[in-house]
Amino acid sequence: MRLLNDNLRHALINARLQPVDVAAHLAVDPKTVHRWLKGRIPYPRHRWAIADLLHVEESDLWPEAAQQHRVISGEVQAIYPHRWTVPQAIWRHLFQSATREIGILTYSGLFLAEDTGIIRLLATQARAGVRVRILLGDANAPEVATRGSDEAIGPTVMAARVANALTLYKPLVGVGTAEVRLHETVLYNSIYRADDDLLINAHAYGTPAAQAPVIHLRLTEPQAAAATYLNSFERVWGTAKPHAEQA
Repeated sequence: MRLLNDNLRHALINARLQPVDVAAHLAVDPKTVHRWLKGRIPYPRHRWAIADLLHVEESDLWPEAAQQHRVISGEVQAIYPHRWTVPQAIWRHLFQSATREIGILTYSGLFLAEDTGIIRLLATQARAGVRVRILLGDANAPEVATRGSDEAIGPTVMAARVANALTLYKPLVGVGTAEVRLHETVLYNSIYRADDDLLINAHAYGTPAAQAPVIHLRLTEPQAAAATYLNSFERVWGTAKPHAEQA
């Protein structure tokens, strides 16, 4: 017989939410949420979504399930099968934990740019003295058009996504230490950095970035894999051009 999930029940009470609210947010049947309250463990994607909704850690709600997510090695902290499976709380924690450096290297990073909470967090960090560097693709660059074709969404759509992201990232321009640059690089990975922690979103031909895997690396030694990605970031930064409004 399964035990009632009191952790989940108390978290709902603290958040002033009802099971029907969770069901609506996750687009599941309310009966499914009641089964979770009675002790059934949700699929990982639902656990992550609920933890994000309630602003708690997954381990707070399902300690037994969280124990399965062990650190793979000192450097490889976690592997997510798709970028969309990375909980939004992980992105916020990543950037919030930085005390020295935040770096974003991508073509558009639209999924982050559309999150006003993330933009405010980056601005707060920049004002606090954390170096915030954002590298977006140049919407007119052939590399951006090629990536759009590779993802099967078309070059014009990709260029529009980049232009849209740049507009959404504009509130960071000139804020504290924040800088935005445009690059014309062929990206094999998108890189999201907070000090010595990196989320590496692999790019796979014919696959949108949201569907591709993400690896969480932590820099442990100068010759480790994380250092390779940090060096890659610096090389792109060195060749990118400042955004016109801050040049």
